Amino acid sequence: MKSMTGTRVIAGIKRNGVIRELVRNRTLLLMFLPAGVFLFLFNYLPLAGLVIAFKNFDFDKGIFGSDWAKPLLYNFDYLLSSDTAYRAVRNTILLNALFIAVGLVFEVGLALMLNEIRNKYFKRVTQSLTFLPFFISWIVVGVFAYNLMNYESGAINRIVQSLGFQPIDFYSDAPLWPFILTLAVRWKVTGYGTIIYLAALTNIDQSYYEAASIDGASRWQQTRYISIPMLKPTIMILTLLAVGRIMNADFGMFYAMVGDAALLFPTTDVIDTFVYRSLRKSGDIGMASAAGFTQSIVAFVLVLGSNYIARKADKDSAIF
Repeated sequence: MKSMTGTRVIAGIKRNGVIRELVRNRTLLLMFLPAGVFLFLFNYLPLAGLVIAFKNFDFDKGIFGSDWAKPLLYNFDYLLSSDTAYRAVRNTILLNALFIAVGLVFEVGLALMLNEIRNKYFKRVTQSLTFLPFFISWIVVGVFAYNLMNYESGAINRIVQSLGFQPIDFYSDAPLWPFILTLAVRWKVTGYGTIIYLAALTNIDQSYYEAASIDGASRWQQTRYISIPMLKPTIMILTLLAVGRIMNADFGMFYAMVGDAALLFPTTDVIDTFVYRSLRKSGDIGMASAAGFTQSIVAFVLVLGSNYIARKADKDSAIF
């Protein structure tokens, strides 16, 4: 519907002129105006600030009055040559890749299980309970995690000690935290991600299942040969969108769960927390802007590459 309207507008502009077309489509344009202004102010206007990545930013001189960095890519060189920055980039990519892979299994699996439930009341209650953690702040989750994993008085260590074992110092054992963070993310957002897949499942034509049932297919066979293949386009699109954000970590989650625990930085320090600490200590706006610029460029390249691969595999599964 939107594409047809856009085509008519463009054709009308070519045929009748801009002014006449603006008058004719004034209702549609007025409806778009709030969203257009919002998009311009918060998505396009800030693009001018990318110039900070190439400058020695001075608050007194402002964005455009500040001197250019010498060399021009100094901020990027500092970011990419720092061992700490390399660690942050590595952790960001690996942790997000882990979140995407595990999230795909959990969300699709939960959607398939909920789709098999025939008791509507039980299904709604289950879906609501799994969706509820999404509304809990990461600050609250971080407090819960601390009370569970605290070395001296945490609930987990109390249980471990009662069983005769030595307590576990979670906040000093960096290798454990990729699994802890993955578990926390899945507990919080699996219900939210499941909704999309569940909606896609409910849109599948029931005649496919009826025909398979008549042919003697079991519920598992119907899930394997009907439900999962029908979910493939949705899985591909959501995975592509997630890959586009693979360089962007959830700062709220990492800072609430890890904070300034330096012993955990080898496996939990990501670009967002690294930039925050660097900006807090040195106040280097140029380096922080360079980090954001680098994240955007890498994400753009990853989206293009992933979309190209998806288009080669299945044209209907690509974003564009």
